Amino acid sequence: MTSPSDPPADRYPLADAESVDGDSERVPAGVLARVVREHAGRLAASLISLLGDFSAAEDLVQDAVETALRRWPVEGVPERPQAWLYTVARRRGLDVLRRESNHRAKLALLCPPEPQAADDRLRLIFTCCHPALAPAARIALTLRVVCGLSAAQIAAAFMVGEATVAQRITRAKKKISQANIPYRIPAPEELPERLASVLAVVYLLFNEGYLSSTPERAQARDLVEDAEWLAALLADLVPGEPEAAGLLALIRLHRARGAARFDSRGRLVLLADQDRSRWDRPAIERATALLTRAARAHRRPGPYQLQAAIAACHAEAVTFTDTDWAQILVLYDMLTHLAPSPVTRLHRAIAVRHVHGAAAALAQVDALEGDLASYGLWHATRAELLRELGETEQARGCDERALALTANPAQQALLRERLTWN
Repeated sequence: MTSPSDPPADRYPLADAESVDGDSERVPAGVLARVVREHAGRLAASLISLLGDFSAAEDLVQDAVETALRRWPVEGVPERPQAWLYTVARRRGLDVLRRESNHRAKLALLCPPEPQAADDRLRLIFTCCHPALAPAARIALTLRVVCGLSAAQIAAAFMVGEATVAQRITRAKKKISQANIPYRIPAPEELPERLASVLAVVYLLFNEGYLSSTPERAQARDLVEDAEWLAALLADLVPGEPEAAGLLALIRLHRARGAARFDSRGRLVLLADQDRSRWDRPAIERATALLTRAARAHRRPGPYQLQAAIAACHAEAVTFTDTDWAQILVLYDMLTHLAPSPVTRLHRAIAVRHVHGAAAALAQVDALEGDLASYGLWHATRAELLRELGETEQARGCDERALALTANPAQQALLRERLTWN
């Protein structure tokens, strides 16, 4: 699994997401799918809050999605996609409930949709992250039902097969139904045992938005915006928890340099080449101040605070050559101690490259082969180090393997360019 200690990194280009056009003749299927993904999570949260039944709500969402994918290419995307989806789901729900013995009571619940409460999805996230569920199942269920990620996207985050993810989700929904787990944000004394999973959900949602694991799009700005919104709600809900502030600061630090990450043709500009005058300095200062306040007030460093501190080191450097790689390496040392994972050690090796050289970094990368041989970024990182050391043929082989393991179209584009150049 991609753990909370695995920060996103500008290793590959990310193309801008397509915008939705209401003209049905110019609305590609990929755009329709993205609109559906954006609204399906909110729709599920609304229906579950009304019905109190995960399976029934998910079936209604699925029916509405299938109807949209049939009709929108012909009729065009409606002005209010969420209301359209809700109306279709509601009508289907009425048909089903009329056949049930207690339909009169439940029919009263299915009134015309009211504006959704700001914390509706956060409430559902806490429900899905109930301690009665296994940690991996909590996160998988939440990413699927609340955030609308596919089984393939969740499998990529956990580094497991899709069948494993599907099994976890099915078991989790069954457990929630059998245990009659209530749909509510837990009491203050119950928050600590759920908070780690909730933070992981928001973090993984941000990761998927920052660099998509699917071939349909390179990045998903809607997912990144959702992640920031949920992180801000969490930080308000638990002001005494520095990791919530750390996660919010991390997301905002990455977003602050969004204007410089792409050139006029939509190609990624790597960190070393970015025009730092285009970075949102006020946003960087606010995010850094948020992180500093949390660290000083609580003095309880955690993985998200450390990742935010690493991002702050990059953001505060006036030029790439001014980057304090020694400090970044120290922060990675702390991160690997608090939340060890192979991917974290891979990112640490990149810092080692800038402090101790490519040979030292390559030795550490090679030691991770047993854990990351099926991870495209491991092969791409190894290729860069080998190329720096003059091993061009081995580097080419690593880039070819990385390309075979990569679904993201922007990652593939960069790897193909490297193979052409070398």
